[in-house]
Amino acid sequence: MIQKKHYRFNTQVIHAAQSSEDWQGATLPPIFQTASHLHTTAENLSQTFAGKKTDHIYMRLTNPTNRILEEKLTALEGGLGAVVMSSGMAAITNACMALLRAGDEFVTGNSLFMSTYLLFINVFKKYDITARLVESTDIEAIEKAINTKTRFVYLETIGNPKMDIPDLSRVAEIAHKHGIPLLVDSTLSTPYLCRPLDLGADVVIHSTTKYLSGHGNAVGGVVIDGGNFKWSEERFPDFQPYIERKRPLAFLDKVWREHHINFGTTQAPMHSYLTALGLDTLALRMERHMGNTLSVARYLRERPEVCWVNYPGFEDHPSHGIARKLFEDKGFGGMLTFGLKDQTACFRFIDSLRLIYHLANLGDCKTLAIHPYSSQYVSFDDAIRESLSITPDMIRLSVGIEAVEDICDDLGQAIDSLG
Repeated sequence: MIQKKHYRFNTQVIHAAQSSEDWQGATLPPIFQTASHLHTTAENLSQTFAGKKTDHIYMRLTNPTNRILEEKLTALEGGLGAVVMSSGMAAITNACMALLRAGDEFVTGNSLFMSTYLLFINVFKKYDITARLVESTDIEAIEKAINTKTRFVYLETIGNPKMDIPDLSRVAEIAHKHGIPLLVDSTLSTPYLCRPLDLGADVVIHSTTKYLSGHGNAVGGVVIDGGNFKWSEERFPDFQPYIERKRPLAFLDKVWREHHINFGTTQAPMHSYLTALGLDTLALRMERHMGNTLSVARYLRERPEVCWVNYPGFEDHPSHGIARKLFEDKGFGGMLTFGLKDQTACFRFIDSLRLIYHLANLGDCKTLAIHPYSSQYVSFDDAIRESLSITPDMIRLSVGIEAVEDICDDLGQAIDSLG
C-alpha cells in the first residue's frame, strides 16, 4: 500500500490506499455489496466483536469498500484513522455527540452551514447542550467563550456562505491551552488546499458529497482523527474505556462504537466507491475550480449591475491574508457570493441562466447557483439570517470546471436580462 510520506499530494490522491494485490489485480476498489460477512470460527467472531480483530461483521458496522475510502482519506489528511458515514451531517452529528453530554457547552464560529446551525442551536438545545456562537475570525472572542463546561471548539475552514477564514493554528493553540480539542469542517477547502491536522486541529470533518466526490453522484461524510489529542481524565472521564481499548484512536472509537453503529449512519458501499473514483481527479479539479472562481469573481466585479462580490481571493477581502497563510498560495476555494439589487433581481437572474444549474449543492464539477435567503434559509427569521450573513440580495455561486469563458458568458447574459 502506498505510504503518505513517499509521494506528493497529487500522487497520493491517486495512489493512496491502492492494494491491487488484495483486489486480484484490479486497479479500482471492489464494491462489497453484502449485508454481512462469514466467520469460519466462533473465536474469530468473538474477537472481532471485542475489537481485538478488525475483520468485518455486518455492513452497519464496517464494510471493506468503506474501509478503502477511509484509508485513502486518512492518508490525504495526514490523520491516524477515519470513519465514513452516510452524509456530511451524519459526520458532524456523530463527531459532536461523541464529545457532548447533557449540560455541556461548545464554542463555534457563527458562519455555519444551514443544517449545522440548526443542529447546534435547535436540536442540541433539546438535550441541554449549549452552542456559544462567536465570530469565527475573532480569536479573543473564541477564548473568552471557553469555560469549564466547554468540550470543544468547532470551525469551518471557509464559512458557508460567509466566506470568512479563521486562523486555525491560533485557535488550536487556544483550545489546547484550555484542554479541549479543535474540530474543523474542511469541506470547502479539501485536503488539497488545507490540512487542518497539520495546523494543530484534532479532528477533521468533510461532506464527501462535495469536492471530494466532485460529480454530484454520491452522498457521504467522514470523520478523520489526528490521534494526537490527550483526553484528560479530569475533563473527559467518559473517554477512559476508549483510551484503554484504542489508545490514540480513542475519539474515533467512541464516535464509531457509541454513535455511528447505533445511529445507523452507514455509508453505502456504492457511494464509497463513487467517492473514491472522484478523488482520483481532486487535485486537477481543485486547480480548475479555483482558477475559474478567481476569473469569475473578477468578471463579476467589472459588471456595474453587481453590487458586491465576496471572495477571499481579492486582496481587500478581510480573510485574504489568513487565506494566503493557511492555503500557502494554492488558491482561495471554489465558491463565492455576490449581490444584485434585491431579491427580485436575484430571481430574474437565476431564471435566466442557461448553462449554470440552479440547485442546492456545491463542489460539483458543474457550476451551481442558488439564492440562499429564499431557499435553504427560508424558515429562518431575519435576525438569524443577518447574523449568518444571509441577505435577500445574495447569490451563492459554486464555480465548476467548465470553460471559464462559457461560465462568464452565461452569467453575463443573465445579468443583461435584468435590464
